Amino acid sequence: MSSGVTNMSQNGSKKSFETSGSIFEIEDILGSLDRSRPIHVEKNRSFDERSNGGYADSSAPIVDHLENGSSPCRSSGFNTPRSSSHFESHPMVAEAWEALKRSLINFRGQPVGTIAAVDHSVEELNYDQVFVRDFVPSALAFLMNGEDEIVKNFLLKTLHLQSREKMIDWFKLGEGVMPASFKVIHDPERNYETLIADFGESAIGRVAPVDSGFWWIILLRAYTKHTGDSSLADMPECQKGMRLILSLCLSEGFDTFPTLLCADGCSMIDRRMGVYGYPIEIQALFFMALRCALLLLKQDEAGKEFVDRIVNRLLALSYHMRSYFWLDLKQLNDIYRYKTEEYSHTAVNKFNVMPDSLPDWVFDFMPSRGGYFIGNVSPAKMDFRWFCLGNCMAILSSLATPEQSVAIMDLIESRWEELVGEMPLKIAYPALESHEWRIVTGCDPKNTRWSYHNGGSWPVLLWLLTAACIKTGRPHIARHAIELAESRLSKDHWPEYYDGKLGRYVGKQARKFQTWSIAGYLVAKMMLEDPSHLGMISLGEDKQIKPIVKRSASWSF
Repeated sequence: MSSGVTNMSQNGSKKSFETSGSIFEIEDILGSLDRSRPIHVEKNRSFDERSNGGYADSSAPIVDHLENGSSPCRSSGFNTPRSSSHFESHPMVAEAWEALKRSLINFRGQPVGTIAAVDHSVEELNYDQVFVRDFVPSALAFLMNGEDEIVKNFLLKTLHLQSREKMIDWFKLGEGVMPASFKVIHDPERNYETLIADFGESAIGRVAPVDSGFWWIILLRAYTKHTGDSSLADMPECQKGMRLILSLCLSEGFDTFPTLLCADGCSMIDRRMGVYGYPIEIQALFFMALRCALLLLKQDEAGKEFVDRIVNRLLALSYHMRSYFWLDLKQLNDIYRYKTEEYSHTAVNKFNVMPDSLPDWVFDFMPSRGGYFIGNVSPAKMDFRWFCLGNCMAILSSLATPEQSVAIMDLIESRWEELVGEMPLKIAYPALESHEWRIVTGCDPKNTRWSYHNGGSWPVLLWLLTAACIKTGRPHIARHAIELAESRLSKDHWPEYYDGKLGRYVGKQARKFQTWSIAGYLVAKMMLEDPSHLGMISLGEDKQIKPIVKRSASWSF
């Protein structure tokens, strides 16, 4: 394992990559960061609104220094992170960088990723592997710190693994499936290293990772956006890799919805948690990946074949998600009054959802101003649970309309104790308990109530919340959440997750020195210090995808 990273110069020519993104004014942002504001304050307009009268213009530049391919402050090496007195004021920052450095793994002399955790007090299991989804916050931290080469190495190595034949028992997986993780194996006799990938054949439940391919495309766009160097994305191998991923998720079948049908355990929630069907996390990542691919694909014969398919799917997916997954007070009341057994295209209750299936908690949870994308929608089934990653990614990808993005932030502020508590951030809310827990999880001892995926608090989600806060013009929310994390994370040795309704207790099976907890904190801190980093992970509203949902009660004053 490497003890450091060598600063390497970028390869390839630099050129302007794209002009779509989140619109914001740096002076306004940096000014707002200096003013402390409590939670539950008057609504702030988003950066998109302040810059463009209410809506983002996807054709407008983010900021000049991002569009011409440069970053405002590039570090000269790993040990000298880009700094300012504001950023380095907390001693946890230097500690976090050292911990992140210890998690680096080398392959044939080059850093290729970060292992999931560096906790030698317990059995390693698969925590000594490089997970695609886990590496994303690490990659963003390295990019923000000017360490681009490790991200490039990771993207190329995982791309190489994609091309391998993938078999589970006697069944062959699709060619475009990306690995969930990989491990460096060293042969001391031959002094030779190889990469061993896991495509789901070793995972709990033997489920292939649907999200890995989406995260790979999103990270490729982040790399290209930040460096201004499109030579990596333009490589024939990368173009083919994207097309293979897109072929898997754009293939036609029996489905009548534009959403992706998935099994339990195919994403960050990698155990049985009742998210099978059309989980919000996968749909939001799918939407983001499609938009990123649209920007990355070359306009050659092979690329153009996918452009129309992507555009058509984006239009259908945005309509479906904004119409049927969105829940606010008005929509909740409408569902409460639904009639059932409606036949014909004029049906209001299109999925034949039974009003009596509405859980009691959702009536108290829903504020008068606010809303969110619910966990799942399928025939006769609506999962009303809140899932953090899916809602934050909906904001960042502009799957959520400007009004919906504001409503999501309204909900977080209104339900701060439930969704943030003493340690950010609830992965899902509320927890499954008693008989429901036994039926849905199969009596999973790791996913007991208010633990792990079942209502546990995950510090890694801090970077997603921070990005969503900056995009919607509410950095004070992110600042408060970061302060909460700083009060515990280092003292508790950077746990993977926390347990309890308020996130008060270190998770009963949580690994210490969990890499993405460390990286998520660093990304949140750097993004709050320099909001221009938001452009890596955020896309402005696409005017071709016209908002379908009208202003609802959650937007009324």
